Amino acid sequence: MAQAAAISIRGLQKIYQKRGKGPAKHALKGIDLDIPQGSLFALLGPNGAGKSTLINIMAGLVLKSAGQMSIWGTDIDADPRRARASIGIVPQELNIDAFFTPRALLDLQAGLFGVPKDKRQTEALLAAMGLTDKANAYARTLSGGMRRRLMVAKAMVHSPPILVLDEPTAGVDIELRQQLWANVRDLNRQGVTVLLTTHYLEEAEELCDRIAIIANGELRANETKEALLARLDGKELHITLSTPIPEALPEPLAALGLLRPTPDTLLLRHRRLDGMVPRVLAALTETGLTIADLRTAEADLEDVFLQLTRATSAAEQAA
Repeated sequence: MAQAAAISIRGLQKIYQKRGKGPAKHALKGIDLDIPQGSLFALLGPNGAGKSTLINIMAGLVLKSAGQMSIWGTDIDADPRRARASIGIVPQELNIDAFFTPRALLDLQAGLFGVPKDKRQTEALLAAMGLTDKANAYARTLSGGMRRRLMVAKAMVHSPPILVLDEPTAGVDIELRQQLWANVRDLNRQGVTVLLTTHYLEEAEELCDRIAIIANGELRANETKEALLARLDGKELHITLSTPIPEALPEPLAALGLLRPTPDTLLLRHRRLDGMVPRVLAALTETGLTIADLRTAEADLEDVFLQLTRATSAAEQAA
């Protein structure tokens, strides 16, 4: 049984009409995408890929040119108010009034969403984001990381089932970034669906269970993290030798496909290293070479991302 979609998109297109002598821009080219309920979902892509356009359509800030989108089961055309009440969006830019306190900001935001005073979760959100001790401080006195966390709390005042984070850790130091992700994981464990865009690919790889990659307005991949990483299934064996090999690679090593990047290092690229390591070690023993260091490496999300987006760029240049 397929998991229900928190956000369902079919044939979504956005064309920005030309201005002056510039051509029209086809920002989204028929996107089909389902974001499962309860998932921690990453939407990745280079600058100008169409990520922000897609999020702005969700938020009602940009009108789509064609296609359908439903948010938590509600079509954005049939009932836009209800659909957009189902999401909380944390934009890339900080949009906090510097002369309000966190407590006042959250109360004001809840009021804008029509949340009755007796049902507001201001204190719980401040505690969840680690801002209780700063509840009555002016927002202008908060650090960058605290302001980011306040933005997350602000997006959650109406208890939406979906949280959208657009580059939430841009410019945030490592410690505060980890605190923010701890908060986001807690929300996800409580059942909130999280949609994340980020340029920090290691964050997406660590946090998210499903990843989509968009480039040039087209969806290039939409798979579980494991399936996406398995696309390359590339493994490497790096060997540092105690003494350099002054000349060509000995035949037993060359026969196994080893490369010699430098006189004292060897490299083996293989889809699977199972069974290869003992053969390499035996060949090294046969040739009288000794190992100073040995390590393995696997393909990561950055490798997959670059492969998919570079393929797109090459196709564009050929066209």
